[in-house]
Amino acid sequence: MEAPDSNSPTIPNSGNSIALSTPVWPTIDGPLGLTEDESLSYARKFYYFGFALLPLLWGVNCFYFWPVLRHSRAFPRLRHYVVASAVGFSVSVVLLSTWALTFAIGGEHLFGSVWGNLLMYNLADRLGLTSWS
Repeated sequence: MEAPDSNSPTIPNSGNSIALSTPVWPTIDGPLGLTEDESLSYARKFYYFGFALLPLLWGVNCFYFWPVLRHSRAFPRLRHYVVASAVGFSVSVVLLSTWALTFAIGGEHLFGSVWGNLLMYNLADRLGLTSWS
């Protein structure tokens, strides 16, 4: 039986002898993915660029570094960025869904006469961008 690679972290204190011998990788790619130092760099970049109104990058960060979210003690340096990305992505999805459902369900009944000013497809008509002359 071959000993586990000393460079790959394992799940500490899991109580399962099979899980102790199985290496845990920081990315979903497993051994084909990034090293822990490269992963830290990418997780940090995805986290900070998510603040530039790109919350989809937070979702990508959560998906790509899913093993970091699953194993709470395996990668303490990466965990901060991935968990913060998960929180940011969740908050942005809730806000965007609330905004979209408010307009889709509420519509003119909720906003009254202001509804016509809020619609984007009326914007070109109001600015005179639809005529060719």
